[in-house]
Amino acid sequence: TVSYPNPEADEAFTLGLKLAKEIDADLVLATDPDADRLGVRVKDKDGVYHTLTGNMSGCLLEEYELSQRKAAAGSLPEDGAVVSTIVTTNMAGTIAKAYGLRFIEVLTGFKYIGQQILGFEQSGKGTYLFGFEESYGCLIGTHARDKDAIVATMALCEAAAYYKTQGKTLWDAMIDMYEKYGYYKDDIQSITLKGIEGLEKIQSILETLRKNPPKEIGGYQVTSARDYKLDTIRNMATGEITETGLPKSNVLYYDLTDDAWLCVRPSGTEPKVKFYYGVKGTSLADADEKSKALGEKVLEMIHQML
Repeated sequence: TVSYPNPEADEAFTLGLKLAKEIDADLVLATDPDADRLGVRVKDKDGVYHTLTGNMSGCLLEEYELSQRKAAAGSLPEDGAVVSTIVTTNMAGTIAKAYGLRFIEVLTGFKYIGQQILGFEQSGKGTYLFGFEESYGCLIGTHARDKDAIVATMALCEAAAYYKTQGKTLWDAMIDMYEKYGYYKDDIQSITLKGIEGLEKIQSILETLRKNPPKEIGGYQVTSARDYKLDTIRNMATGEITETGLPKSNVLYYDLTDDAWLCVRPSGTEPKVKFYYGVKGTSLADADEKSKALGEKVLEMIHQML
């Protein structure tokens, strides 16, 4: 029934959305065939269906799970932790810190989130509360060591039912969250460079950035430059260098002013280099504008290196 069974792709929702409009459904949910990733469309009060990216649905579930656990127990565990990957939205850390929780960033790949759970169990220190990554995967509970779209589906439906008792749609809850924490928007650009020359160019881009970290990107100042291959974090103001504390990986990351960021990561499977980036705006339109501008500046910067 779908041309491409990927919950990140619009075409996977064609028939689902058609039916949703016929029966006036609040939600359209789609998992991939092995049910580890969940794609979501939510209807607002005007009947318009909005796409929730993996970052958006992950943050919505993080906020819901933490608020409900806090309400049920009166407080969250003192050693409670939220785990996310370095290319996931900065909103994840903002939410965790607002609840007084530890926020842990790991390399891309859900196995690294699973490793944190194992570490908590083995050391007896740390309580896993929630984990997710931008690529449409999250894990509630510790029954698994991988992203789980079945539990995510149940939790999202529970959240939708809960907000509905307050006269709100999930989209209203999303906007409430943006108003509370800031309008975070995250995106990704990639450049494919074919052949052996392409792979060499990709390495050359990484090495150029590694040797000369940019001081400014798209109007944002670089506050720190992380190099996961060299295991260093350079404070751009003081020059002080600390360790990343993560396994070595050929990834560069730039913390920018105003909670913006950029991460450069070569694909492990294709001759492609990926640029993940995020901004924080004052409204949906402002965040869209800032994200578009930063994306253009990043591509411009890379094309100058080619």
